[in-house]
Amino acid sequence: MAPSMRDLQLTAVNGAAADDMEDVRLLDSYEDRTEDNLLRIEEGMKRIQVRITGMTCAACSTSVEGALMAVNGVVKASVALLQNKADVVFDPNSVKDEDIKNAIEDAGFEAEILTEPCSSGSKPHKIQLGQFTIGGMTCAACVNSVEGILRDLHGVKRAVVALATALGEVEYDSTVISKDDIINAIEDAGFEGSFVQSSEQDKIVLGVTGVFYELDVQFLEGILINLKGVRQFRFDRTSGELEVLFDPEVVSSRSLVDGIEGGSNGKFKLHVMNPYARMTSRNVEEASNMFRQFTSSLFLSIPVFFIRVICPHIPLLDALLLWRCGPFLMGDWLKWALVSVVQFVIGKRFYIAAGRALRNGSTNMDVLVALGTSASYFYSVGALLYGAVTEFWSPTYFETSAMLITFVLLGKYLECLAKGKTSDAIKKLVELTPATALLVVKDKGGKCIEEREIDALLIQPGDTLKVLPGTKLPADGVVVWGTSYINESMVTGESVPVSKEINSLVIGGTINLHGALQIQATKVGSDAVLSQIISLVETAQMSKAPIQKFADYVASIFVPTVVAMSLLTLLGWYIGGVIGAYPEEWLPENSNYFVFALMFSISVVVIACPCALGLATPTAVMVATGVGANNGVLIKGGDALERGQQVKYVVFDKTGTLTQGKATVTTAKVFVGMDRGEFLTLVASAEASSEHPLGRAIVEYARHFHFFDDPSPDQNATNHKTESTVSGWLHDVSNFSALPGRGVQCFINGKGVLVGNRKLMTESGITIPTHVENFVVELEESAETGILVAYDNNLIGVLGVADPLKREAAVVVEGLVKMGVRPVMVTGDNWRTARAVAKEVGIQDVRAEVMPAGKVDVIRSFQKDGSVVAMVGDGINDSPALAAADVGMAIGAGTDIAIEAADYVLMKSNLEDVITAIDISRKTFHRIRLNYVFAMAYNVIAIPVAAGVFFPLLGIILPPWAAGACMALSSVSVVCSSLLLRRYKKPRLTTILEITVE
Repeated sequence: MAPSMRDLQLTAVNGAAADDMEDVRLLDSYEDRTEDNLLRIEEGMKRIQVRITGMTCAACSTSVEGALMAVNGVVKASVALLQNKADVVFDPNSVKDEDIKNAIEDAGFEAEILTEPCSSGSKPHKIQLGQFTIGGMTCAACVNSVEGILRDLHGVKRAVVALATALGEVEYDSTVISKDDIINAIEDAGFEGSFVQSSEQDKIVLGVTGVFYELDVQFLEGILINLKGVRQFRFDRTSGELEVLFDPEVVSSRSLVDGIEGGSNGKFKLHVMNPYARMTSRNVEEASNMFRQFTSSLFLSIPVFFIRVICPHIPLLDALLLWRCGPFLMGDWLKWALVSVVQFVIGKRFYIAAGRALRNGSTNMDVLVALGTSASYFYSVGALLYGAVTEFWSPTYFETSAMLITFVLLGKYLECLAKGKTSDAIKKLVELTPATALLVVKDKGGKCIEEREIDALLIQPGDTLKVLPGTKLPADGVVVWGTSYINESMVTGESVPVSKEINSLVIGGTINLHGALQIQATKVGSDAVLSQIISLVETAQMSKAPIQKFADYVASIFVPTVVAMSLLTLLGWYIGGVIGAYPEEWLPENSNYFVFALMFSISVVVIACPCALGLATPTAVMVATGVGANNGVLIKGGDALERGQQVKYVVFDKTGTLTQGKATVTTAKVFVGMDRGEFLTLVASAEASSEHPLGRAIVEYARHFHFFDDPSPDQNATNHKTESTVSGWLHDVSNFSALPGRGVQCFINGKGVLVGNRKLMTESGITIPTHVENFVVELEESAETGILVAYDNNLIGVLGVADPLKREAAVVVEGLVKMGVRPVMVTGDNWRTARAVAKEVGIQDVRAEVMPAGKVDVIRSFQKDGSVVAMVGDGINDSPALAAADVGMAIGAGTDIAIEAADYVLMKSNLEDVITAIDISRKTFHRIRLNYVFAMAYNVIAIPVAAGVFFPLLGIILPPWAAGACMALSSVSVVCSSLLLRRYKKPRLTTILEITVE
């Protein structure tokens, strides 16, 4: 049964057309402020949208477009078949809205002009980034062809296509072109196109069970028609998938599923189709299909090869094959029959792909395969027919066609395996999230009235979810009831379970080890940590390294060059034989000059292949990003890898990067007659409103001082503790202000309070006595930060705050030095503390008292001589520096800013992964260079051999079937070379530091 599509809701929502159904895969839509005039409607033109009923196929949409363009005054008409909508731009002085409607109805369709039409310049551009799967690409030339077609589409701003992942990312203006238009353009070019499920909440793909008959389909459609908020739907009975576009302001995805299941009285059962799981299953299906084709071709090709090579040495079989059956020998009949199946049944895909490429005005590997196999096949058929007529039997090359197709399919199968292997990281991440979740339904008083199981992909922000011991957390959220320990190693890499209590943050996909919890979902869908990681890995695997541009250029001109070389080879050997440039004894038995020349010509076409060149970079990048993800290092793609292997300087932020980021108060000294407890209460009151880590450490220290014997952290006690610690013992504060780089100031009991560094005290006119200064210096020389406190214009005390170093910091710094990388430390802390910390970790180059914006200047100072600089920060206040560096490395598990600003995200928050990131980059580019050596050297050597350059001197002839084997082996060698990166092992610090462990 053909998929059905129904339009259901024709009203506008919030002043916009209700069918504005564009989706975004990786990024939210944003307004284009830099190119506002790029696609602006000409002055005086009017734009309307028309709902069209009755279109069933592409011919219908073409007919409507033709009818509209035939109307005098219509400037542009675009018809979207799946949306049943037409977008028309016209001159209102020449044609009216009603004329547009009449033209459509005269063409045999029903039309309705939608409300809120867009006039000139009134509708802002809506730039979106969509991701599409593209099937049928075979080499870099295909990629260039698809990219060119997409970039030429009106409304498309940018298009990137990746061969290795068969994915394309398209940035487009949804007010000008829809995703369906993009898919149509891909399919019109001869490739297969489909849209990857969006992160927008207006589209859902559901698997439906319980549909067996036509009446069931009609029943399902009837339910959907009566559901409010449903815009369009399409059910594919073959796959059992239901695609629904809906208005998220009217109906949620969960209520949509509940409405369908409830409306069927339980007859239909629905589950949400995970887009990443669907893509993985497509990869598996593609590999399985390619393996079947390869084995079928191999099964038919082995007898052909056996007849040619083995049978002549077995008298009985040779006699049987030499038995004449009609005009031909039995062996010729067998080879012709077997190879015809390989050539036109199994090899049909190469003719289709070659025709697609030629139709688009490009050439690719399929053109070479189709040309080479066709030349050998049709020449062999012609030789047989010619021999039957003239009794002059020339040699045939049937085995060339069969073996070439077999070897090419082998290479394609290995490429599919490479895709499948390198998607393991995404597959593992997808499997982390459970399929279902236990939803807790509460009444208005907060009392639980029901617990029911729902699909985990239907969780909404604000849902309360119950997590039983031993199960996975279904979503990111915050604990609202219970205490437990969570194993977060699958995300953070930290093997020690983390204690969780009320108000603790939790990450979806992690495992609840002990007690039962109730969590409130905060981030779902594309906002969740795991979804962001998956998107990052997926985007990285389809990115292109700059070095690949050279390969793409070579591939684009390679095929025409090879065809020209093949023709020159044919003419050279043929003319050379005719004029007597070489002796007739060189000719094989029963051959002539043309057949002899044709053999070399076919070998040139067969052996030359740009596929290996096109696969050299993307396969290595795919494997490297997958390997990095498995090792806790998320890499943003080939561009990041290329810069990462050139790093000369690594700039470390101090707090939270080299240190643990968990500041603790070590000393509290009062220099006046004030009680120690009152002093701490005063300082904690001033810092209670501060978000700075040092401020939180001070408040925590004071709280423990006053409430050392806190009650057990059950829910009531926690609420009581929060109230008492915030409002019960702290002073009232007025006129609070945080002073970046200096401290905080406020008023308590009408008197000024200052908590901060020397600079704050000096600026405020507070005198620092010599004995206080000496005490602060002692703290700083011990790698502690001295916090000065002034009250009522008098300095009353000092707090010493220490942030312990990460245990691996010193050895990582030493390891970088051994690798030829120069470490640098930047911090906003004072010079004495900075020097003390730097001395402990072994960093020679220190930049202290640097404000966050000043870190960018430090990085640029190293970049002046062209050096590649990496910045390692916590991904929050270091985001400008992460973006300014050539290579940004964010420490921390999946923060939004880290993913946005950094090139590498070190998920385990372990400094050893800085070495891992650089080492992966270096090993990957070593492998890429090796791949290019395989690909380039192969063609440089193989093509002259195939052309017969060495035949006059050495007597070397490369038969076409052997040339086909060599061609396939070039791609196999590159793919296998890249797959060797899967054996990557993290460098051991003992090896880098040349430490011998006894």
